Amino acid sequence: MTLKNISLLNYKNFEAQTFEFDPNINCFTGHNGVGKTNALDAIYHLSFGKSYFNPITSQNIRHGEEFFVVEGQYDKKERSEKIVVSAKKGQKKIIKRNGKAYDRFSDHIGFLPLVIISPADRDLIVEGSDTRRKFIDGVISQGNSSYLKDIISYGKILVQRNSLLKYFAVNHTWNKDTLEVYDLQLSELGERIHNSRKEFLNEFTPIFLEKYAAISSGTETVGLDYKSQLSEGAMDALLKENVTKDKMSQYTSVGVHKDDLIFNIDGHPIKKFGSQGQQKSFLVALKLAQFEFIKNLHNVNPILLLDDIFDKLDEERVAHIIKLVDDENFGQLFISDTHADRTEAVVKKVSQSYKFFKL
Repeated sequence: MTLKNISLLNYKNFEAQTFEFDPNINCFTGHNGVGKTNALDAIYHLSFGKSYFNPITSQNIRHGEEFFVVEGQYDKKERSEKIVVSAKKGQKKIIKRNGKAYDRFSDHIGFLPLVIISPADRDLIVEGSDTRRKFIDGVISQGNSSYLKDIISYGKILVQRNSLLKYFAVNHTWNKDTLEVYDLQLSELGERIHNSRKEFLNEFTPIFLEKYAAISSGTETVGLDYKSQLSEGAMDALLKENVTKDKMSQYTSVGVHKDDLIFNIDGHPIKKFGSQGQQKSFLVALKLAQFEFIKNLHNVNPILLLDDIFDKLDEERVAHIIKLVDDENFGQLFISDTHADRTEAVVKKVSQSYKFFKL
């Protein structure tokens, strides 16, 4: 799968811009603030219908304008695909495939598989469990539409249950039967989500360990540990055990919405004990594992975006990553960097064709 070209209209700092891409490696270079990351984000937008860096749609519209349009032309399995994402202030965003609008955005997820590696990924280490759950859900959802539907349904029912708990508290009332209706739905969805996450990590973790060994010195031992309350008991039982606590807090205290993914290095949390270089290598390995997992699911090479890849990594390690990409036939690659000479020196070492865009 390759992205042949992209057209941007009023997208972030771009007024009107078109890029024609190389089928292998494409490099955006220029000073900070010229739009390198925005160009990569526009490509991400075509795959996911939203920005990787700012999910608030209106804030992706160029200052002083009322709308934006991002249009991309792809070749996928010998077929041409045209994707358009557009948004106007005060109106619902629209995603079209070959001129036909999607009824549900979730139906588009996974159609154009993509992986991004960015300095913003550090949030996976330093932020709360919600960020790591979104990572797990994002990877699984690109290859499993049923899982995505379960996640969306679970979120809606969780909001309804929490609203009911607040209603009971405000009105000094209690209805066990009404609450149990939500408990039943949450339990069924929660168990399915929990099982899917376990199955995913059983398959994903060995790939991750292999990638980390390939891009690091190999002297550290890293690990991923899935932490879930459902490992201690069935969700319906957990909800019953914690009903008094939930009644007092007006919040659902147990369930897969509390799951976490623990990142370890040499048996300790990488957040506290990993150097910046080790943390960056950990995140790059995580994303390269994501790439291989999705590639195996779809039998197609996802697009790979490397945003400011030299951040906290030396040139030798970056060259090793690019070589890894070259050896394993990753498909189409997009890179952003502030130094054109540095980037060109690295990409010249691989056998693929490449194109530069100086912004």
